[in-house]
Amino acid sequence: MKKNMFFLVCLLLFNTGITAQIDIEKVKAIDSLFLDWNKPNHPGGAVGIMKEGKLVYSKAFGLASLEYLVPNAPGTRFNIASISKQFTALAIVKLHLEGKLSIDNDIRDYLPELPDFGYKITCRHMLHHTSGLRSLHLMLSLAGWRGDDARNNDDLLRFMTKQKDLNFEPGSEYMYCNTGYILMAIIVERLTGDNFADWMKREVFIPLGMYDTYVEDRYNRVVKNNATSYNETAEGFMREVEYWGYTGSGNIHSSIKDILKWYRYYYDAPSGWQDAFGMMLTTDPFNDGSHNKYAFGVNVEEYLGEKRISHSGSIGGYRAYAATFPDKEIEYVVLTNFSSSNSGGKADRIASILLDKVIPGRPAAERTGEIKEFKVSESMLNNIAGDYWSAELETIYRFYLKDGKLYGFHNRHGEFELIAKDRNIFETQGGPVSKIEILYDKSGKVSGMYFTNSRVRNLEMTKLNIKL
Repeated sequence: MKKNMFFLVCLLLFNTGITAQIDIEKVKAIDSLFLDWNKPNHPGGAVGIMKEGKLVYSKAFGLASLEYLVPNAPGTRFNIASISKQFTALAIVKLHLEGKLSIDNDIRDYLPELPDFGYKITCRHMLHHTSGLRSLHLMLSLAGWRGDDARNNDDLLRFMTKQKDLNFEPGSEYMYCNTGYILMAIIVERLTGDNFADWMKREVFIPLGMYDTYVEDRYNRVVKNNATSYNETAEGFMREVEYWGYTGSGNIHSSIKDILKWYRYYYDAPSGWQDAFGMMLTTDPFNDGSHNKYAFGVNVEEYLGEKRISHSGSIGGYRAYAATFPDKEIEYVVLTNFSSSNSGGKADRIASILLDKVIPGRPAAERTGEIKEFKVSESMLNNIAGDYWSAELETIYRFYLKDGKLYGFHNRHGEFELIAKDRNIFETQGGPVSKIEILYDKSGKVSGMYFTNSRVRNLEMTKLNIKL
């Protein structure tokens, strides 16, 4: 009897291991995506995949420190940038479920010093990026702050008390905005009487078994096992320090193991957390009833025919991407410490390998040969021309006409020409952008664009109504 039981247990363990694996050819294909990270004296990152709750891929590439030639490891911590937003969202959801706030109350109930903008703004608006609040980084830029000036949550609150207008009526539009998430971190501190970093560690990270994860509110603090971030320039790699001590919208540091665990919680949460993680996936329509895919700190959408919950991040030289296909019980994460890592593009390739599906279309940078040009009227090009702001990359791109052609300019990359593929799609064979999709408002005016390059895919840029 004991012998039969032993063989039964072995058989169950063997079968469990088989179902939670990826075959060797897929492993090789994923490995090949990161060969360029393993060059000598080159930064890199860490990559993890979980299937059916089992860690099936955990590898590191390149150096965590170019100065001391310290390699990245699967347990290395990275700044996960805007992936941090979903943790702030959970904090707000937790307080909501405990009856300590309502996500539908006016935020001035908790931050009375904010001006009355003429509209009710709620945490629900800020969670969905539909608040209409203005961007912290753009405001500081317009006020003359330099990129390496230190800034924190107090600076944001001080700026917001002096604002008089919104970008749009709350709930009417989507505009990625760090401001709302920073204000929510301040609300957490007001309601709990505790420092946001300390509260998150005690109330969220430790209870959820995320021991490598912490909120970094002092950019110059020394914490062991953190990768240094770098920016790739024509002269080589340079240190890229994130001079921002703000919390709520970013600046959480973590490891691939912790992030994989977190993303599985969206459909397999620990006891007592199911309602919170379920609420995190709430998507609410805009005021006109149209769909907004951004839930509470995550995108909820279909990709390659499967439901996907995901988010990307960019701060300093760090780039991050994490996602889950809940119906397939697959999680994957790419954390990097250099700006030109193309973490989002590589993550998409990982998804296509795991799902055995082909990514529809490929960016121009991956193709060879000349781009065939589509004729677009000069009036249409004039409608596109203007300044565009990326809240996620915290930078401005300028587009303008010259000799009847559309050009773009960025202060780091210089000038580049755009070639029309159709009325809404433009591509380049050089420069920082490989593909642009034009976005329109209800009146037919250009409101923004999605752009794809070697680092990001379908990142939204908002057209500014002022000339810089």
